[in-house]
Parts: sequence; C-alpha cells; structure tokens
Amino acid sequence: MTQNRMTAQLLWQLGRLTALGISNDSKNIVYKVNTPSVAENKQNTKHYYIPIDGGNPTEIENTDTILNNKNISPDGKYLLLHQEVKLQNILGKDFYPELEKSEVQIYDSLNYRHWDTWNEGKFNHVFYKENKDDAPQIDIMEKELFDCPQKPFGEDEDYIWSPDSKSILYVSKKKTGTEYAISTNSNIFQYELETAKTTNLTADNLGYDVAPQFSTSGILAWLQMQRDGYEADKNDIIILKNGIKTNLTAHWDGTVDSFLWSENNQKIYFIAPIDGTKQLFEVNLPEKTESQPQIQQITDGYFDISKLIGFNNNKIIVSREDTNHAAEIFSYDLLGKNWQQITNINTEIYNTIALSKTEKRYVTTTDGKKMLVWVIFPPDFDASKKYPTLLYCQGGPQSALSQFYSFRWNFQLMAANDYIIVAPNRRGMPGHGVEWNEQISKDWGGQVMDDYLSAIDAVSQETYVDTNRLGCVGASYGGYSAFYLAGIHNNRFKTFIAHDGVFNTQSMFGTTEEVFFNNWDFGGTYWEKDNAVAQKAYNEFNPINFVEKWNSPILIIQGGKDFRVPIGQAQEAFQAAQLRGIKSRFLYFPNENHWVLSAQNAQIWQKEFFKWLKETL
Repeated sequence: MTQNRMTAQLLWQLGRLTALGISNDSKNIVYKVNTPSVAENKQNTKHYYIPIDGGNPTEIENTDTILNNKNISPDGKYLLLHQEVKLQNILGKDFYPELEKSEVQIYDSLNYRHWDTWNEGKFNHVFYKENKDDAPQIDIMEKELFDCPQKPFGEDEDYIWSPDSKSILYVSKKKTGTEYAISTNSNIFQYELETAKTTNLTADNLGYDVAPQFSTSGILAWLQMQRDGYEADKNDIIILKNGIKTNLTAHWDGTVDSFLWSENNQKIYFIAPIDGTKQLFEVNLPEKTESQPQIQQITDGYFDISKLIGFNNNKIIVSREDTNHAAEIFSYDLLGKNWQQITNINTEIYNTIALSKTEKRYVTTTDGKKMLVWVIFPPDFDASKKYPTLLYCQGGPQSALSQFYSFRWNFQLMAANDYIIVAPNRRGMPGHGVEWNEQISKDWGGQVMDDYLSAIDAVSQETYVDTNRLGCVGASYGGYSAFYLAGIHNNRFKTFIAHDGVFNTQSMFGTTEEVFFNNWDFGGTYWEKDNAVAQKAYNEFNPINFVEKWNSPILIIQGGKDFRVPIGQAQEAFQAAQLRGIKSRFLYFPNENHWVLSAQNAQIWQKEFFKWLKETL
C-alpha cells in the first residue's frame, strides 16, 4: 500500500538532535532537541536525558546538575569562560565620539568582515576565575587582538584545562588583519596560571592545530593540518607524550573528522569519511615511538556517524544519520559488533512515510578511475516508468558527499517529489584517498567537470531516466558547478539551480573574506600574469567566460549576508542570464548567510526550488 511521502512542511516538523554528553553518574545520555516553529519563525529547544542502555526520555529544565562541566578545573577551584572584548577602534564613533550617531566603519587591513559579520573591533577572549560567585575574572589573552574561541563557529571546545589544573590550553590563530585573511595557521597555546606565561605548543606546524583533548592519563592529542592556507589538507591525529610528538595517522591514506580517547587510554576512536560514508575507526598508541600505529575501520554501512559521545562498558555512544533519517543516538557494541538505537526523536514520523531507496554504484571516469555515485530513487519506484533526474553537485569543494541528512539539500524530499538524484563522489571528495581529495585544487573546471558528466551520462543509460528531463543543482562550489556546466553541458540539462555559487572567479577573489581559500584553490592572484595555474583559474575555469553558451533556464539563489561567496556573484549571473534572454529567477534572502537558517525562509526556499523544477523540468 502506498504510504505518505516526505514534504517540505513535514521536514520542518522533525526534531534536530544534538548530543551533549554522558551524565555525571554514567547512567544517562543527555541531549537537546531543536524543533522549528514555522509560525513563530524560530527554533524551540528542549533538553532530555535517556538511560544509556535505552528506555524512555525525561525532559529537564537545564543540564547543569546532570552533566560534568568541562570548564571547571579538575581540582574544582576555577571556572573557564569566554566573552567578547572591545579592543580596536573601527566605528566612526570610536574615533569621533562627538558623532555618536555616525554609521561609518574604518579599516586599514583585511579581515574587515568574516562569514556573516562585520568586524567592529571585538575579539573573543578566554577568562578564568575562582569557582564562586562574583569572583574577579582574569583575561589570559590580555589585550591581544586575537580570538578564542575562533570565529565564526568556535565554542568552548577551543579551550580546556590540563589534568593537573595548573594550565589552560586554548586554540587561536594569532594573526590580525590581512595576515589573518591569508592564513590558516592556528595553534594550541598553554597558559600557566602560576606564572601567567603562554607557550605555543605547535609553533613547528604551519597549518591548523585544533581540538585539543587530554586522555585521563594526561596524554595530549589534537587534530593537525600541515600546510598553511590549505583548509582541506589531510587532517591527522597528533599526540604529545613525554615531550615527544607522534602523528598517529601520517601513514594512513585518509583524513580525520573528529576523535575521542578510549576509556583505557590505549586507543583513540575517530570518525572519517570512507567510500561515500562516515565511519568509526580506531588507532592504537604504539608502545615504542618507532612503531607504526595500527588503524582499523570499526563500522560499515549506508550511514554516517556524525558525533562521538562517550562510552558504556564495551559500547561506544554516537550520533548516526542517513539520507532517510535525521540524526539519532545509537550505541555500538565494540565486541558484539551490533547496533542499538537509543533515541527515537523522529521515528514516529518516519514510520508514516515511504522511504527512498539509495543505491551505490561505480562509474568509470574519463581518466579510467572508478568513481562512487549515489543514486537515490523515489518511494514506490517503478523501473518501467521514466523519471526526471537531478545531478546534485556537492559544495566544499572538498566536503564529503556521504549519507548526510540535510534540512535544505534533502535527498529524501527530492526523491519524494518523484525525482531521481545522481550524487557523484567526484574529484575533491574525502574518503577515497588523499590524492583523489586533492585533485580538485587548482583544477575547478577540469577533471571534476568530466566526472560530473560521466556520472549523469552513465545513469542516463538506464531506461527509467527521462533524458529529456535532466536538471543540475548545487550550492557553493556546487553552485559554481551549475554555472560552469551551464556553459559546457552540450544540451544535456534542461534546467539549472545555483545557490550561493561562484560565478566570476576574479571578482570572487576580490570580495571573499577568506583569501587563503582562493589563494590555494586558484593557485594565486588574478594579476599574476606569469602564473599559468592562476591564469587558468581566472580564465579557462571562470564560468563568466561561457555565458554565451548558456541555453537553459537557471534559478539563482543568494544570501545577503554571505561574505564567503558574496552577493555580487549572484547579481552578475542573474544580470547575464536576463540580458541574454534566458529564463531566470533571482531568489534573494537579505538576512541569510551561506546557509538558510530561519524556518519561514527555509520553507520558501523549498517551495521555490520545486516550483522552479516543475516550471522548467
């Protein structure tokens, strides 16, 4: 019997789970659920705990009494916190206090805005105080013009106590202005309470150093990328033991998302992309420095492990999701090798709808490689029928195209509207080896475009694909892909959708806030006329140079507060399409950034997305 299907309205009734940790008594898992209210245009949040072995959840008002506070020092004497401090004159009234109603902002360097926020001279700083009310706070960063937590997404995971309570470790990119905008060199710093001395523990490394975490025996571990300016470099686990640094994953052909120490301190468990999914791995700590750590994949299946939460005897507690299910909490028995679902936030809703089928297949690329391609089918799929089919282009450009569950680019919802989705793990995807992951840098319009076309051409050979109704959709680098393919697709696609996409690589370089990204991926600046790699990025791989070949309708979506791919990219693309007489639409969200976060805006996004496909496909 045919069941109901996922709808945009139903998608925004789902609870969005965030695991917070294991309770103080180790008996419960604590989590929160954000449920959108479209009518109120906000998220409603509730907190719960549930028995670690499964059972019924209990709602709680706050988590203070049930969760350990990592920001209280192990000896209980001190409390860590962070807050913004105003340290730099930026606003007109900072310089001219008599003109307090002025709105001018004055900058002498880059980093004048980041992600979706303008720099007003405020910096995140870490403080500590005695663990009692009204105790004075001590700023461990003093008057430094640096951030911890790091902007825009850092929280209190960017600072921790040492096991002996004598020092504070924190993550910061201690660069300002233009130097900040062109670098990824964050470091882990150690502040000694007794001497107020700060030491850079990772000064020998030029790339990212983040996520410090001590084992219960006092060994420090963190995540490290080696190359400055390369935000998608191989991410390794480093440990510091007895003054010696060891890279536990140097020999492994993969990249780490996040990690957690084992209970006995002999292993580290970590999440990493692998073959179109995100799975659990373990690495042992070698007994001898010269020994090579052993890495083993622990789980496998058509799902993503999205967060490591903690342990329960021989079980590890995680968040897990797939293209048919938003994140829930599961436990995995490391000995019995079996799963138990702990929470059921959305199970009742999923039980009322027909789920889509996901198929993994491999396509041979133009250079003879095997490429994984996810194909997602509509519920009640009938192979004797013909279906419109969407090529989905992932952003990043080096983010995993795995079994994620998105509340915007939701494959389940697309399939429920009777579209087949083709989602290729094209060049640039992690989970297929470091070489495959890196091949997209400085080659945005090269092999990766052949990969896209190889994927859609291979699936289009199936009788159930309506080759007269092919669409191409994507955001960020996926939006770039839509703009670029619109000029080279040779009449394959009947329609395109590009959200926050790069349209003009030259003006993108001139307006994006994270200059290091374009420096690395484009190979340099557009004015380096003798730099062949860079000139290729700004000419041959520039979508703006192929507009004369555009011949299909295009929907262009843009957030007004997106400073990563600024609004001019969408304006240039829409203006070009309109002046060429191509059916086009500009969907503009003035107060959204690189994402669409508010409930009502998200509903309109979905309505316009499927309205456009209905009109043009």
